[in-house]
Amino acid sequence: MTDKKQRIVIAGGGTAGWMAAAAIARTMGAAVDLTLVESEAIGTIGVGESTIPPLVNYNRLLGINEADFMRATQATFKLGILFDNWKEPGHRYFHSFGLTGKDHWSAGFQHFWLHGRTRGHDQSYDDYCMELVAAMEGKFAHLPNEGINYAYQLDSGLYARFLRQMAEADGTKRIEGKIARVELDGESGDIAALVLDGDRRVEGDLFLDCTGFRALLMEGALHAGFDDWTHWLPCDSAIALQTPNVRPPVPYTRAMAHDAGWQWRIPLQHRTGNGLVYCSRYLDRDAALERLLGNIEGEALTEPNFLRFTTGVRRRQWYRNCVAVGLSSGFMEPLESTSIHLIQRAVLRFIRMLPLGKVSERDIAEYNDQQMQDNLQIRDFLILHYKATERRDSAFWRQCADMPIPDSLEQKIELFRETGRVFRRNEELFAENSWVQVMMGQGIEPQSHHPIATKLGDEELARFLGGIRDNVRDTVAKLPDHHAYVARYCGASVPQAA
Repeated sequence: MTDKKQRIVIAGGGTAGWMAAAAIARTMGAAVDLTLVESEAIGTIGVGESTIPPLVNYNRLLGINEADFMRATQATFKLGILFDNWKEPGHRYFHSFGLTGKDHWSAGFQHFWLHGRTRGHDQSYDDYCMELVAAMEGKFAHLPNEGINYAYQLDSGLYARFLRQMAEADGTKRIEGKIARVELDGESGDIAALVLDGDRRVEGDLFLDCTGFRALLMEGALHAGFDDWTHWLPCDSAIALQTPNVRPPVPYTRAMAHDAGWQWRIPLQHRTGNGLVYCSRYLDRDAALERLLGNIEGEALTEPNFLRFTTGVRRRQWYRNCVAVGLSSGFMEPLESTSIHLIQRAVLRFIRMLPLGKVSERDIAEYNDQQMQDNLQIRDFLILHYKATERRDSAFWRQCADMPIPDSLEQKIELFRETGRVFRRNEELFAENSWVQVMMGQGIEPQSHHPIATKLGDEELARFLGGIRDNVRDTVAKLPDHHAYVARYCGASVPQAA
């Protein structure tokens, strides 16, 4: 036992650094000595604007007032993602955050819907999901008993600024400075200190590497190793820019596939985030920029931000006395808006495993195993979008269709194709309905369904399915327009720049 405070040093600011600082400071308070080192001279990637529902709980955990947060970050609500041209050109489907229909403990709703099709009920699976119908009608409101599942579309730079104010108020010490080198302990091999320009030393017991793609601590100093996943997720480049809103913002993000990747469109209160993700093997930078500029709405407000990345994961995300958070831990393209979520998972997991004194190797092993499982499950979900496609119209899509995939994903796809079943493992991020919506949206049709659905007679089945559709329709009809609700609830009158 020890009464000595843990000295925690966060290297780097941005979304990752300040999410970590805000959560640690709010949770641990004076029990730790928390310092964040960042340099105003080093820019952040700052393109992660679309999130998923766990961020709602993260903010609540920190005691953040939602309306204040949304006002400060120019945020809108998000009910899911509209996927254009993924199965084939001209086709679209929606991955919502809500439940579809009503499950039975033995089988998901898709089994009852599949059985209904054999009995003449030809309504779309989409009609049974309230969040999906609301999104497509541009509606939103909070409902009693958390009756609507949602996330946010936000300015990540403004989110970092908002969290910085919180973290500093809760005792985080911020040091302005550029990291010149990382000093290791000669005996243990642990990180002893960050040495800044001017030879200022910042010592610590535990270090969080939030230095982005550079991974100055975890890779530059400790050489933790990296697993490259580009043979499954071949996109390696992106261009991001902002445009003014030319219409009221909708409560969903768009992911529009093209012949060498895809494009995002994310509407905030006063502007829209745009980006083109592509594989440089099939599309060069100039052509990619021309394509993006030709498919935006309104004039660009910012200069294009060109990014290069390697999809994959750090082999060890906690190594010695260092934890990698955010882009330093690996990169998943933002197809399902998981970037901020992975930061959140890393930070909360680190807090749960924070040692009182000496770091436990068992904690490190458990942390790394849990983090790797998160990344593997997200990886498989992203690969699904590229693999399960009928597109053969370009070399890029032919490569994706022909590529071998991980056994874990092969099992998930073929199990669903043969039986209509989906099983989640441990604390897997994506729910059964997410897998169902994306697999069917990408063209995977189940060949069978659970026999529990056959227990319903024709009249009972009609009442069951019709009752759900009626409830969805009636609930959505009463919702206000998303844009009007945002204006009343959290409208930000003057646009800000991060």
